[in-house]
Amino acid sequence: MARINLNTALKLSTAFIALAAAAPAFAQAAQDQGQPAGTSVSDEQQAAAANQAAEESATQDTDIVVTARRRAESLQDVPIAVTAYTGEALERQGAIDITDISDTTPNVTLETSRGTNTTLTAFIRGVGQQDPVAGYEAGVGLYLDDVFLNRPQAAVLDIYDVERIEVLRGPQGTLYGRNTIGGAIKYVTRRLSDQPTLRIRGNLGTYDQADIIVSTSIPLSEAVRVGASGARLSRGGFGKNLVNPRVENYNRDIYAARGTIEVEPTSNFFLRISGDYTKDDSDPRNGHRLIPGLLTGAPVLKDVYDTRAGLDIPRQGVEAYGGAARAELRLGGGFTIKNILAYRKDKSFAPIDFDSLPSADVDVPAIYRNKQFSNEFQILYEGSRLQGVAGLYYLDANAYNIFDVILGTTGPLIGVPGLAAETIGDVDTKTWAVFGDFTFDVTEQLSLSLGGRYTNDKRHAVVIKRNLAGGATPALGGVGVQFGALVSNFEGEKTFKEFTPRASITFEPDDNNTFYASYSKGFKGGGFDPRGNSPQAGDSDGDGDVDAADIFEFFLFDPEKVDSYELGYKASLFDRRLRLALAGFYADYKDVQVPGSVGCIVNGIPTFCGLVTNAGKATFKGIEAEMVATLFRDTESGSRLNFAGTLGYLDAKYNEFITTVANFTPTGTPAAGTPAKPVDVADFRRIQNTPKWTLSGTLDFSTRMAGGEINASTTLSYRSKTFQFETPSPFLDQPGYTLLDASLVWTSSDDRFTIGIHGKNLTDKQYITSGYPFLVVNPVTGEPVLSVTPSSPNFGKPGVAPALGREGVATVFYGNPRQVFASFGIKF
Repeated sequence: MARINLNTALKLSTAFIALAAAAPAFAQAAQDQGQPAGTSVSDEQQAAAANQAAEESATQDTDIVVTARRRAESLQDVPIAVTAYTGEALERQGAIDITDISDTTPNVTLETSRGTNTTLTAFIRGVGQQDPVAGYEAGVGLYLDDVFLNRPQAAVLDIYDVERIEVLRGPQGTLYGRNTIGGAIKYVTRRLSDQPTLRIRGNLGTYDQADIIVSTSIPLSEAVRVGASGARLSRGGFGKNLVNPRVENYNRDIYAARGTIEVEPTSNFFLRISGDYTKDDSDPRNGHRLIPGLLTGAPVLKDVYDTRAGLDIPRQGVEAYGGAARAELRLGGGFTIKNILAYRKDKSFAPIDFDSLPSADVDVPAIYRNKQFSNEFQILYEGSRLQGVAGLYYLDANAYNIFDVILGTTGPLIGVPGLAAETIGDVDTKTWAVFGDFTFDVTEQLSLSLGGRYTNDKRHAVVIKRNLAGGATPALGGVGVQFGALVSNFEGEKTFKEFTPRASITFEPDDNNTFYASYSKGFKGGGFDPRGNSPQAGDSDGDGDVDAADIFEFFLFDPEKVDSYELGYKASLFDRRLRLALAGFYADYKDVQVPGSVGCIVNGIPTFCGLVTNAGKATFKGIEAEMVATLFRDTESGSRLNFAGTLGYLDAKYNEFITTVANFTPTGTPAAGTPAKPVDVADFRRIQNTPKWTLSGTLDFSTRMAGGEINASTTLSYRSKTFQFETPSPFLDQPGYTLLDASLVWTSSDDRFTIGIHGKNLTDKQYITSGYPFLVVNPVTGEPVLSVTPSSPNFGKPGVAPALGREGVATVFYGNPRQVFASFGIKF
C-alpha cells in the first residue's frame, strides 16, 4: 500500500501554514505598493461574480467567465475549445449529475460505468479510459475545485452547490497539475456569500424520485465565512430483481454533504478549507442479457431494466470523502501565489453479476479502495503584456482492488464446486511535475502563448492471481480456499518521464472576433497489466527461457503519447445576437493503451486473463461547432427566444493495431502446432465510446409572467453509432439514437422562488451505454463464432458460444428511461 511521505507532507503543510500566517503582512506590503485594496484576489471569485451578473441579466447575453487558463477570462477570449455551464443553467435544465452535460457537449462521452452506480467513464475526442481496475490512468482529468481525482470510482459527481462546470477539449498538461491527455473537466463549487443565505432545492418525480438539497452560508465576521450543504438523493429502480424482490435495479440512494470555511482578512489574501462526503447505498446495478442462457435456457427478459442476477456479496456500497485547503496571496507587482493541498479516499463494494442469472457463472464480487495526497503550488503573473502561470505538482496515490471471477466449471473440473479466479491489484503512483504556460501580447491584436511540462511518473504494482474452490474469497464475503499454486505473484516498478510542450497564437482583430492556432503534446504514463497471468509470458528477450525479465515485459505496457493540432474561431456578432465557437483538430496518437479482458485457459483451468495492447498508431481528426443565437429579444416585455446548437464530428481510426494471435479453428480454439504471431488488425478495430457525430439543439424561450420570469426550453440531442469496445460487437454496439428533453421553470422577480417541471428522454428511447461480451469470436475480425456446445439450446446459431463460464455472457446496460419530475427552490 502507498504511504504518504511524512517529511514531504510536513514540509508542504508547514509552508502552507507559514503562507497563511504571513498573509496580512504581505497584503499590507502589497497595498503600500499601490495595489487596490478592494480588488479580489481570487480568479474564481471574479468568475463567480461575472457569471452571477450574467444570470441576473440574461436578456443582455452577458459573457460567461471561465478559469480554463488559471485566470478569469471571457469564454470568447480563451484560445482553447471550452464548453461552460453555469450552475443556474444546470438547475433550469434539471441536471442531476455530471453525466447530464454529455448530450450537449460536442465530442464528449460521460456515462456511468457498467455494473456500477458512481464510477465514471469519460471520453473526450476519442480519448478516455473505461476500465476502472487499478493500474490504468484516466485519459480525461476530472478536477473538483482544482483537485485532480485520480480514480474513476465515486467520480459521477452529483450537481449541487455548483458555480459552473467547464469542459476543456484536447491536452491541457501545461495548465493543470496532472496529465490531461484527452481533456479536462472542471467542477467548480459555489463561493460563499458575504450575506447570510439559505437555499433549499428539491425534486419529486416518477420512479419515486425524491431529492432535497439544503445549502447555507453565514459570515462570522467581515473576514470569515462558513458554509455547509447537504443532499439526500433518492429514486426507485427502473426495474426489478426477479430473484430477490427486495432489491431494485437502477435505483438511487445517496447521501452527500459539503462544508467550507473561507477566510479573507484583506483583499489580497484568500484561504478556503473545504471537505466533502458521499455515501451511496444504492442497490447493485445489473445488466440485461441479450441471449438465452446457454446452459439453463433462461429466456431473455422483456423489460430491459429487469434482472435475474443472484450475486449478493459483497454488500453494495460506495463511500468517498476528502478535504482541501487552498490559499491565494497577491504579492503585488502582478504576482500571485497559490497552494492547493488535498487528501481524498474512497471505497467501493460491488457485486457485479456478469451473466445476470441466479447461477454462479461469471459472477464478479469486487472491492476497490483508493486514496491520494496531492499538493500543487502555483505562481501567477499578470502584467500589461505578459500573463501566465508556473507550478509544481506532487501526487502520492494508491489504488487497490480485489475481485473474484466465479465460474461455472466444465470438463475435468466439473466436480470442483464454485471455481473462482481471484485477482488482487495494488498500485502505487508517485508523480511530480513542473509546468508553465505564458501568454505575451505582441500587439493589441496578436498574442503568443508558450508552455511546457516535465512529468516524472513512478509506478509500483503488485498483481496476485490464484484459483479458488468453494466460491469467493473470505475477503469478499465467501468461503473459497486456494486451489492449486499461485497463477501470478508479480511485483514491478518503473518510472516514466516526458517533456510535453504547448504553443498557440491568437489574433483578435476586434473585441468580437478571435482566431487561434495551437499545438500541444500529451502524455499518459505506462504501467503494469493488473489482470496479467504470469504463465502466459513468452520468451521476449530470446534467451531460450521465460524468466523474471520476460514476465516483467509481459506485464508492462508503454506510455501513450499524442501530438495535437487545433485551429479555432470565436465570435460575438450582430450586436451579441450570435455567439459562435468553431474548432478543427488533428491528433496523431502513438502507443494507444487499449486494456481488456478475455476468457482463457491457464494450466488447464478456465480463468480470466488481462489483455493490454499498445496499439501502434491512431489518428483522430474532427470539427466542433457551438453557437447561441438570439432569435427574438424585446427589452420592454423581457421576452427572449434563443437557439443553442452544438455539433461534433470525429473521424477516429487505428492506422496500426498490432496484436499477437494464434491460428484458430472454426470453433474458436487455437489450432494445434500453430505458434502465436503478431498481426496488424487495424482494419477490424474501432475507437471505443466515440461516436462519429454528436449534435444537439436547444430552443429556450423566456418572458415575464406572474410576478417573475418563466423559462421554457427543449433539447434534442443525437449520437451516431457507438462501439463499446475496440472490437465491434453485433450485441453491444449501439446504433445512432436521439433523445428529447424539456423543462418549464418559473422564477420570481426577486430570484427567491423557483418552480419547474422537467422531462428527460421524453420519447422513452432505449439505448445501450455499456456492457460485457464473453463470447467466442474470431481473434482477428471479432466476428462471432458458431456454438461449440451441441447440447446448447442455441447450438449452431452465431454468437452464442461462451468464452467464459457456461451460460454465455452478452450483457448490456441501458441509459435512463423517460423521467418526469417537478422541482422547487427557495432562497433566504
